[in-house]
Amino acid sequence: MALRPLKHVQPQVHVDAFIDEQCIIIGDVHIDADSSVWPYSVVRGDVNHIRIGHSTSIQDGSILHVSHKNTSNPAGYPLIIGDQVTVGHRTILHGCIIGNRVLVGMGSTIMDDVVIEDDVMIAANSLVTPGKRLVSGFLYAGSPARQKRPLTEAELSSLTYMADNYVNLKNQYLAQDLT
Repeated sequence: MALRPLKHVQPQVHVDAFIDEQCIIIGDVHIDADSSVWPYSVVRGDVNHIRIGHSTSIQDGSILHVSHKNTSNPAGYPLIIGDQVTVGHRTILHGCIIGNRVLVGMGSTIMDDVVIEDDVMIAANSLVTPGKRLVSGFLYAGSPARQKRPLTEAELSSLTYMADNYVNLKNQYLAQDLT
């Protein structure tokens, strides 16, 4: 895995996390226990910080970045991802806050200053435009993403199931003797 410090700040990865060797993780990034970052993903905490909670998967080819601090926005936009979040393949997350038990569908883009509450599903290839708030318990889809309908009990349960599935998969990868 490529962990690159920037300005003397080293990425912090929990010992129980899985980071594929084909990833790049730069700067002020913290990745919690049981999380995973899969091949060809970039997690770039160079101009602000990135925090990834526990049991969260960042799937292949995803790009995670932040917005810098400036005079009009002194805090900038860090990227905060909660627990048990499943981020689908080829997703872009930029300077947003994602709650717990969220599915971000493959190929989606979540932009600056977006807040996604807990227990949300975002359909594949959705675009969540800056400053939006996605409220808990709903499916969102489209470009721009719009609230489509309440999640079913089965869908709500699947959010935890998907996260647990990736924890099990990362454990299989960590258990391999690759030498």
